[in-house]
Amino acid sequence: MMNAETADRRAMLRAKLREHFDGRIVRKDLTKKIKEGANVPVYVLEFLLGQYCSSDDEDVIKQGVANVKRILADNFVRPDEAQKVLSLLRARGSYTIIDKVTVQLNIKKDCYEAEFSNLGLKNIPIGDEYPEKYDRLLCGGIWCIIQLAYESEEAFASADAELRERSRRRQESSPIQIMKLTPIQMPHVDIAELKRGRAAFTQQEWMDVMLRSIGMEPDTLSQREKWLLLLRMVPLVENNFNLCELGPRSTGKSHLYKEISPNSILVSGGQTTVANLFYNMGRKRVGLVGLWDCVAFDEVAGIHFKDKDGVQIMKDYMASGSFARGKEEKAASASMVFVGNINQSVDVLLKTSSIFEPFPPEMGRDTAFLDRLHCYIPGWEIPKFRPEHFTDDHGFITDYLAEVLRELRKEQYGDALDRYFHLGKNLNQRDTIAVRRMVGGLVKLMYPDGEYTREQLEELLVLALEMRRRVKEQLKKLGGMEFYDVNFSYIDNETFEEKFVSVPEQGGGKLIPDGTCDPGTVYTVAQGKSGMVGVFRLESQMLPGSGRFERTGLGSDTRCREATNTAFNYLKANGNRISGSISTMSRDYIIGYQDLQGIGMTANLALPTLIALCSIALNRPTAANLVVLGEISISGAIIKAGDLASHLQVCLDSGAKRVLLPITSAADLSAVPPELIGCFNLIFYQSAEDAVFKALGVE
Repeated sequence: MMNAETADRRAMLRAKLREHFDGRIVRKDLTKKIKEGANVPVYVLEFLLGQYCSSDDEDVIKQGVANVKRILADNFVRPDEAQKVLSLLRARGSYTIIDKVTVQLNIKKDCYEAEFSNLGLKNIPIGDEYPEKYDRLLCGGIWCIIQLAYESEEAFASADAELRERSRRRQESSPIQIMKLTPIQMPHVDIAELKRGRAAFTQQEWMDVMLRSIGMEPDTLSQREKWLLLLRMVPLVENNFNLCELGPRSTGKSHLYKEISPNSILVSGGQTTVANLFYNMGRKRVGLVGLWDCVAFDEVAGIHFKDKDGVQIMKDYMASGSFARGKEEKAASASMVFVGNINQSVDVLLKTSSIFEPFPPEMGRDTAFLDRLHCYIPGWEIPKFRPEHFTDDHGFITDYLAEVLRELRKEQYGDALDRYFHLGKNLNQRDTIAVRRMVGGLVKLMYPDGEYTREQLEELLVLALEMRRRVKEQLKKLGGMEFYDVNFSYIDNETFEEKFVSVPEQGGGKLIPDGTCDPGTVYTVAQGKSGMVGVFRLESQMLPGSGRFERTGLGSDTRCREATNTAFNYLKANGNRISGSISTMSRDYIIGYQDLQGIGMTANLALPTLIALCSIALNRPTAANLVVLGEISISGAIIKAGDLASHLQVCLDSGAKRVLLPITSAADLSAVPPELIGCFNLIFYQSAEDAVFKALGVE
């Protein structure tokens, strides 16, 4: 139940909306009630509700809802009832319908012709005044209330002579004529009116209005959740903005792009072609990116291009807003959105793989593709929606909001942050572009009049830096040292104070736990089967027996098995040099191998296996937070790890504080950033026995 304070606050906000945006608002619970029983676009429904239910009087609203239901029942054309409507039109001589109308200029006949989406009619003559007045009829079409007439002689008997003559000239065989057309969608929007109205609202009030306009109830959400929901709208106000949101089911990831905005399209199922998405060379026609403001892909796991070059063209477009097909280069402004489900908890994903895991491998492992994503919304922080999360209060009519957002795309606020701040040195060009576009988009949504304080802009900047850093953190995990600079910061232009922005989920849950592990447990960092560098854990058991050596977790990989055999044979041959109490004949050893990050098991297992065997045999744990680097041959010769910088970066991300590495790697330290070296206690070894002693803390 609402308390008195909340009720008063809501009433005051409604009064402000009525004063400044009368005729542009609607009660969202009415939309919800009728929408459940009528399959009509939300923006059509809300236009009618705005016309008939714009009141606080319950009786007026009740009568208005009844009128809207009647209009929809009588006039809305369902595709399966098109012939029935045409029959009624013929019988009555005139009929009013609600349908989507697209107009084209027929150059041969020198006249405009209309096409009706649900009614299925084409080439119907329409007066010049309509496309001239409502230019969106020519740009993809709009929903309208249309009064149609049958048998033009009678229908136009009362019309003026010029119109009558023009209609006869252009009529040809169709007896159907358009008598009157009224757009349901906003034919045009006064952006100056919005900017004037915005000045009357506080930041919190305006945020609540925007969220209620997309159907959400802000009183049930935390401040953080409100900002995340607003971020979903940035692709609708910003050109060429690439957004990704992965999270649990039922958090409304695709709802905004499918139901709320008539200017975005949701590609369901993931199957698409270059011709459909970008350019059809046969028909010489631009695809979805040229027709819509925003192209959203639902269920990213299923994205599949039938063309081999699909992902490559998408990367080109995401980077530059243009793409080359045939002899031409085409430009478009559509934003790209990728939404999908995460099946595991984010903690597990961060430990074992990457938060881009749901993407198909050709995207989720391609650092060039992922680097082009400007923003990653942490979908796991948004609650699963229940009925109370949807608002019953007033918000903007959906179509008015959509047109406002479309108009705002023409304005640029990317330089807004320069007034008070500048970005730190760790942001490269792509990072800077991403942050500027995000800040610009959020300014358009929250402060379309361009009036904001230093503190308000700082709030947007911190949010933008976090969303981009989330992408960069995962790139660092996948691509190594190329993406080392993740310490994003911003600097105050007045005080020159530098502030760093972190990513909440990166804090805890390290792969390598703090403190001393059980004897026989060893962590190593090496290159996996996929070519990526990752963390591997060995867990050992020792039993009375006859010298058998069993391994689990390796499958049938012969290279891995050979490496473990190398370790056991080396121990049998040289065990006395390590300790006289190690027996390889009267004990059985079992080692379980775990690929903690799902990159494919490494074959560099000889040295870690040797240390694990000695650890369990001597019942001595390895040093706390230790990672083993390097490898040994059958003769005991040490082999250094390649790309030391990447290996150490993975060690840092995994929670290691000590690194055991071969003395031969010392020469490679010059290629490692000093601040990275400073994060570890480096322990060098000169032989296999030396590695065992130092790992177990004997010396």
